[in-house]
Amino acid sequence: MPFVRIDALRADAERLDALGRAVHDALQETIGIPPEDLFQVLNGHQGTNSTLRYGSYLGPDRDDGIVYIAITMRSGRTPAQKQTLYRRIAELAHTYAGAEPRNVFVTVTENTSTDWSFGHGVAQYAGSAGT
Repeated sequence: MPFVRIDALRADAERLDALGRAVHDALQETIGIPPEDLFQVLNGHQGTNSTLRYGSYLGPDRDDGIVYIAITMRSGRTPAQKQTLYRRIAELAHTYAGAEPRNVFVTVTENTSTDWSFGHGVAQYAGSAGT
């Protein structure tokens, strides 16, 4: 059950939707997330009252096309699976939303099953070994 937050500079609803689809499709393809497992927060920042900052750390020549993607999910994926996920997100973000791969910044935070509640104040995954 990934929880995804996407922040993009000067992104309208159409671009945000395309970015959300790119991430969800990549999660399905690379780590087997079910199609109905869709929990996302999509934010566009206009650049004045709300903006995103970026630097040139580790080389990419980023610009105002920056897209930050934060994924929280249960632990258990290998480094190779994560690398495949990052690559596929960048490819699909480019295909669906025109995002330059150099501007696609992804972070994954992992946790355990008891760190999730899907509602009703219940940790539905507690005691299970689900994905």
